[in-house]
Amino acid sequence: MKWSNLDEQGVQPVSRPGRLRAIFAVLGLASGLAACGDGATSVDSPPSTETAIAPTAVIDEVILRQRIKTLSSDEFAGRAPVTEGGAKTRAFLIEEMKAIGLVPGNGDSYEQQVPLVEVTVDPAQSSLTINGEDLTYGPQTVYWTKRVEESVSIQDTEMVFVGYGIVAPEYGWDDYAGLDVTNKTVVMLVNDPGFATQDDAVFNGNAMTYYGRWTYKYEEAARQGAAAALVIHQTKPAAYGWGVVEGSWSGPQLDLERPDGGASRVAVEGWLHEDQARALFSSASLDFDGVTSSASAPGFKPVSIPGQTLSASLTNTIKKSESANVAGILTGTTYPDEYVLYMGHWDHLGAGEGTGDTIFNGAVDNATGTAGILSVVEAFAKNESRPERSILVVGVTAEESGLLGSAYLAEDPIVPLSQIVAGINIDAMLPTPPSKDLIVVGFGASEVENILEDVAAARGKYLRPDPEPEKGYFYRSDHISLAKKGVPMLYADAGIDFVEGGTDAGSAFVADYAANRYHKPADEYTDDWEMGTLIDTLSIFYEVGAALAYSDSWPNWNEGNEFRAIRDAQRPDEDTGE
Repeated sequence: MKWSNLDEQGVQPVSRPGRLRAIFAVLGLASGLAACGDGATSVDSPPSTETAIAPTAVIDEVILRQRIKTLSSDEFAGRAPVTEGGAKTRAFLIEEMKAIGLVPGNGDSYEQQVPLVEVTVDPAQSSLTINGEDLTYGPQTVYWTKRVEESVSIQDTEMVFVGYGIVAPEYGWDDYAGLDVTNKTVVMLVNDPGFATQDDAVFNGNAMTYYGRWTYKYEEAARQGAAAALVIHQTKPAAYGWGVVEGSWSGPQLDLERPDGGASRVAVEGWLHEDQARALFSSASLDFDGVTSSASAPGFKPVSIPGQTLSASLTNTIKKSESANVAGILTGTTYPDEYVLYMGHWDHLGAGEGTGDTIFNGAVDNATGTAGILSVVEAFAKNESRPERSILVVGVTAEESGLLGSAYLAEDPIVPLSQIVAGINIDAMLPTPPSKDLIVVGFGASEVENILEDVAAARGKYLRPDPEPEKGYFYRSDHISLAKKGVPMLYADAGIDFVEGGTDAGSAFVADYAANRYHKPADEYTDDWEMGTLIDTLSIFYEVGAALAYSDSWPNWNEGNEFRAIRDAQRPDEDTGE
C-alpha cells in the first residue's frame, strides 16, 4: 500500500447491483441486501454447497507470525529480486506451497521466469534539446527510453500539445482525434480532466482514473506512433513534487525484457518541469494557462507548438537479469479451470551500503501480504470440503521496481485471464489495533466490493473509501496489471477508525509507520506485533474469496468503470444477472 495522510472522511452507503445475492446467500448474509439491491427479483439459485464453506477462516497465528518473521529476517537480506536473498525467498515460497498441498501454478513448475532488463541513461553523454537549446538533465527535464538499445536518437521532431493524451471511448474523449503524430513529440498534462474540473460528470471527478496515470500516457503515445512523449509536471495533479520525478526516474531503470526489445515504445519518454513547459509555450507565443485549461473541456483539439522542434540523443548501459513469480494452485472440485486469485509481491528493496543496519527487511511491505496469501490458501486447503473453483496464489516479483512481475503475469498469463473470476491483492498490512472499518482503494470499482461490504458488516465493520482518490493509489499496486486486462480486482486493507481512539489514533499509527519505517531498514518484525487485526483482515479476504470459490457467479466491474468494456469483451456470453 502507498501510505498517505489518511484523514477522517464520512462514509455513505452506496447503491449496488443486485446480481450477487446468490453469493451472499452462501455466506448467510442475504438478509442485509434489501438496502443494497437494485430492485431485481430474478436471481440465480444459490449454490448447493452452502454448508461447505467454513464460517470463518482458520488463520493460524503461530504459522502466520513465523512466515512474516522468516521472510523479513536478515537471512533473506531484504528480498531484492536478483539477489541471493531473492532466490531464498522463492525457494521458501515453493516449499510452503508444497507443504500446504498446492500443485504447481505454471504447468509443471511453481515458478514463472520473469526476464528483466536495466537501462541506465548516461546524462554526461546524452542530451535533449529544443531548437538546439540543451535542457538540463535533472532540474529542467528527466528522460529515458524503454528501447533496449545502447544509443537512441531522434532529430528535429515537431512538437504538439495533446492535452491529457487520453483516448477513452467510455468517456467520449479522444485527445488525438484527427491528429497524426507519427514521428512527432507529444507534450501532455498529468492526471485527467476530472481532476482539473472537479466535476463528477467529467471522467471520475476528483478521483483519478487509469487515464490519469503517466504510465498510460506513454503507452498511448506509442500506440499513436509518436517519436517522443513528455509529461508536464505540476505538483498538485501529480500528487508529488519535482524532487520525486528527479529522484525516481534518473539512474538505473528496471523493466521487463520484452520480445520486441521495447521497439514498440516511443524512442524517448520523459518529464518536463512546469517552468520549462511555460517557457516552451511562451517561445511559441502560446498562453500556457489558457491552452492547458482548454484541455479539460470536451471537444479539445490538439495544439501545435509552432516553431519548436525537439531532438534527443541517449547513451545507455544495459544489464539483463531474471527473477520469477511463484505460483501454486489448490485445485477446485467442480470448476477446476476457473480461478479465484490471491496475489502479493514477495520482493523488497534488498540491502544498502554503509555501516549499521542497511537491510530493508520489508516486514510490513510486503512480508505480511506474502505470508497472508499463503495463510488464506492454507485455510481453504484445511476446509473439510474443498472449494468448487481453484484457488490460484501468486507471489509476484519486482513490484518495487515498477510492478514488473505482475505486468509480466498479465502479459503472459499462466492461466487464461478470462477464467480468473476475480482477484484480491494484499500489499503491506500494518499490525494495527482493532478497527471498525476497512479501507478500499479504488472504492466503487467492481462488484467484488458488494461481497466485501457484507462480509465486513457481519464482523461489525464498514467500508471507508480511500480518502485521497485523486492520487490514483488504485493504479500503483500489482492488482492494476490484471485490472488493465479486465480481471476484477480488489485492493483493501484494515482501516484507521480504531476501536480505541478512533480516526485520530488510526491516522497517527499510519503516519508513524510512513515517517519512520516505510521503505526504511526499520520496517522489521517484532514478537510484540498485535496480530488480531491482521488475522481478522485475512479472514475477511478468505470469506470474500469463498463466496466466489463455492459459487458459479462472475462479478464484473461496475458500469462506467474504465475496465468494464475489456471484461465484457473477454466474457461476451456471461449473463450479468442485471
